[in-house]
Amino acid sequence: MKLAWRTKIGLGLGFGLGLWFIGSGRAFAQEGPTTTELAVAMNTFFLLVSAFLVFFMQAGFAMLTAGLTRSKNTTNILFKNLMDFVMCSIAFWAVGWGLAYGTSAGGFIGTDQFFLSAITAEGEVPVLASWLFQVVFAGTAATIVAGAMAERTKFTAYLVYSFIISLFIYPVVVHWVWSGSGWLNTYSGSTEGNWGFTDFAGSTVVHSVGGWASLIGAMILGPRLGRFGPDGKPRAIPGHNMSLAALGTFILWLGWFGFNPGSQLAIASQGDADAVAMVAVTTNLAAAAGALGALFTAWLRYGKPDLGQTLNGVLGGLVAITAGCAYVDPLSSIIIGFIAGPIVVFSAELLEKLKIDDPVGAVPVHLFSGIWGTLAVGLFASIPGNTGTTGLFYGGGLTLLISQIVGVVAIGLWTVATTALMFFAIKATIGLRVSKEEEEAGLDIGEHGVQAYPDLVGTPAGGSVSGALAK
Repeated sequence: MKLAWRTKIGLGLGFGLGLWFIGSGRAFAQEGPTTTELAVAMNTFFLLVSAFLVFFMQAGFAMLTAGLTRSKNTTNILFKNLMDFVMCSIAFWAVGWGLAYGTSAGGFIGTDQFFLSAITAEGEVPVLASWLFQVVFAGTAATIVAGAMAERTKFTAYLVYSFIISLFIYPVVVHWVWSGSGWLNTYSGSTEGNWGFTDFAGSTVVHSVGGWASLIGAMILGPRLGRFGPDGKPRAIPGHNMSLAALGTFILWLGWFGFNPGSQLAIASQGDADAVAMVAVTTNLAAAAGALGALFTAWLRYGKPDLGQTLNGVLGGLVAITAGCAYVDPLSSIIIGFIAGPIVVFSAELLEKLKIDDPVGAVPVHLFSGIWGTLAVGLFASIPGNTGTTGLFYGGGLTLLISQIVGVVAIGLWTVATTALMFFAIKATIGLRVSKEEEEAGLDIGEHGVQAYPDLVGTPAGGSVSGALAK
């Protein structure tokens, strides 16, 4: 049976189109992304999402600090938590990144890559993606201080502080530890010269730096009015909203799943995926254990379970595990986190005895827990740290523990010296503390002329209010 001419034409066109699709499919397959390119894309996406989670921690710090302080200072607290990241972003782009990751000068400081522009290399994650991941860490170090110096610090002074720590103080520490050529981190086969200091995601590099700065700032600033009586005994100044404090803690807990797992910096291989999963688990377990440690300690000491101490116990556990989350097993992470709980409670009491006013417990959470977690790597690491050895309890001897002690002391001395110089300079020039009248009325009115809760005192937003009403 003969085919109609229309049928012949249709079959011919169909055959031709089929050949074209087959050929073009082969061409597309040949021109598609390679395995290396796919790995870079996956690692870049992982790094960016982790950075976004860490950025959201700024909201967590804002909610936590606002909730644990008085309502008359809420606008000021929120404003500072916004502006420290604003100042940090500009400072770390212009200078901080270069000091942290530029070509090393003697293992102490970077010397190039200032005013960072697009830098790409085949087979590597874009430098700008790495910058974004690192700038949110810098923002975390800067924002820790907002809580310890809350309710009495000048807004302008805080802007200057945020800029300087992100521009110089924090980046130098990063270069020492994370640049790959810093004097504290590059391991040379012994603990001489290059120490092999091990801090996976920043118990010391980020949190202790922020904690030391908080301690020095609070000491130079002095306590809030009425925090200690004429006899020197501490007086409680309760925060105004525990709901905000709890929300902030949950946000920070979530953000830590970017903070610690993201510090693996890659996820495209089986080894990276295994490491990221382990880090996420150890991070979560330490947070839970920290809550229990603080809960039981406060309950035994004060007779009732204390929500504020338990929230800080969560954060203390998170800070403590941040150094060793990639080097310890789940059981060890629970031990590390649980011990951080009592550390938070007892160190808060120590600050009270020393008459150091820290409204939110930033120093106990970030400094004391950060030091503990960093030293704990030298005890509990079952995977070799940067010294090439495991922790003391896993047969590695004292090598790793010694490197951790050296790092904690060196970074502590650097941060104390530089932040003390900075705060004294601010105090001598533009001033560090608001006036007595402004502190009594509340920084919302004194510094910004606006209230966070105008309806509660019957004053329109932007209107003035007496100190008696604002208290």
